[in-house]
Amino acid sequence: MDPITLALLLVFLAGATYLLSQRRKWVRQVDLIPGPPAIPILGNTWDIMWRFKFNQTRTMEAWTKKYGDVFRFWVGCSVPVVVLVKPEDVEIILSSNKHIEKSYVYRQLHPWIGTGLLTSSGKKWHTRRKLITPTFHFRILDQFIEVFNRHSDILVSRLLKTSGTINIHEFMTLCTLDVICETAMGTKVNAQKEKDSSYVTAIHDVITSFHARTMKPWLHGDALFNVSKDGRTFNKALTVLHKYTRDVVESRRRERESNRRDSLSATDKELGMKKRIAFLDQLLQASDSSGKPLLDDGGIQEEVDTFMFEGHDTTAAGISFILYNIAAHPEVQDKLAEEMDDIFGDSSRPATSQDLQNMKYAERVVKESLRLYPSVPVFGRSIHEDLPITGGHVIPAGCSVAMSVLLMGRNAKHWPNPEKFDPDRFLPENTVSRHPYAYVPFSAGARNCIGQKFAMMEMKSTVSKVIRHCKLSLPYPGYKPEVEGRAILKANDGVLLRISPR
Repeated sequence: MDPITLALLLVFLAGATYLLSQRRKWVRQVDLIPGPPAIPILGNTWDIMWRFKFNQTRTMEAWTKKYGDVFRFWVGCSVPVVVLVKPEDVEIILSSNKHIEKSYVYRQLHPWIGTGLLTSSGKKWHTRRKLITPTFHFRILDQFIEVFNRHSDILVSRLLKTSGTINIHEFMTLCTLDVICETAMGTKVNAQKEKDSSYVTAIHDVITSFHARTMKPWLHGDALFNVSKDGRTFNKALTVLHKYTRDVVESRRRERESNRRDSLSATDKELGMKKRIAFLDQLLQASDSSGKPLLDDGGIQEEVDTFMFEGHDTTAAGISFILYNIAAHPEVQDKLAEEMDDIFGDSSRPATSQDLQNMKYAERVVKESLRLYPSVPVFGRSIHEDLPITGGHVIPAGCSVAMSVLLMGRNAKHWPNPEKFDPDRFLPENTVSRHPYAYVPFSAGARNCIGQKFAMMEMKSTVSKVIRHCKLSLPYPGYKPEVEGRAILKANDGVLLRISPR
């Protein structure tokens, strides 16, 4: 072997040895955090697959009981995930302006929503957040109450035609899809009346396939996912969704340009647009001081698709569990009915913004249900520098962090008798001494949910309409849905209820 080749080989071996030693040092640092023993190559994936049957909720519950409020596990041999359950630790992450990058699992959403507000980071995220925040001003949100009322009227009409046991989640999914399409894009898909339309079917397929992917580690990589049955279904559905969004954006832009050419009154015209498509319109009209648009059509589509994802299935899940909790607690249902009587009397008029503000007990019911059944059960972050947390633990740079909102809401230290459904936990006098990060169903800090006011208004509006007209009961005494935490909290067999006229 000539001297140059030998020298290059020695340099390569020295570099590989150094990298291997650094890797071993990093792994030892990670494994200082307690957690289940990992096996070579597979890490803890084997346990997740066979012992827990891909059930994220049972996995985290079991490991929290065994290893405490801070533990780690390995996805394969390369990705360590540190799970946090204590509000004190969650505060360290969510209150920081450093640790705002979402974890690697959010990349699975890129084919659908790109790198919009939910998945972007750095300068792009800051710019988008600043741009989109005015879209959720209360004056704009108030204009959506008419949309909430109209679609919840259709929901109630459908519910009162049912008999026997129903899966309320199926009804809520279509109702919230109608709401989000009209408020995000200004379009009507009539999901509750035309549930077999191509767009409604595509939404169902893309969400179902995405949830399946999150629970199958071998499908986390794009190559295997795209050739799998779930991947083919997902990509076929995306073609429909993306074409629909593009067509709406292009149509809306042409309409605005036509209006400008015709010199229509901007004040009157924009007010009308904001009532229906405030989100899309805000993005279309956003421009810098020179009048140059801040977003091209691709950027607008990212944000509209993001709003469709975040504002549809999450709200459907939230309302479904709220209605279950109301049915399971007749005394709560009676108090809600009394509050509705106090506000509306014998009138059948639709709810107003002031009515929603007056629904104090309904708001506590919503919050208590979100404590036990948060729509997003886990928040994820990527950690890029060593992060000390409580208990003397240090999360090494390069780890992913998963904050379990579901387990935090059932922590007996912060929620006495945590399994009990008690809306009065959210009376002002009962919240004063509670840790501010013990209850974060919409996240907190810089990356909190920008649409949380919208979601609360929609949930209160829909629940109030149902309670005014329907009486809810369980399919049988003691029924409780078996939940499974995925990207969004789901009940394995749906949320089952019985509906009768009030």
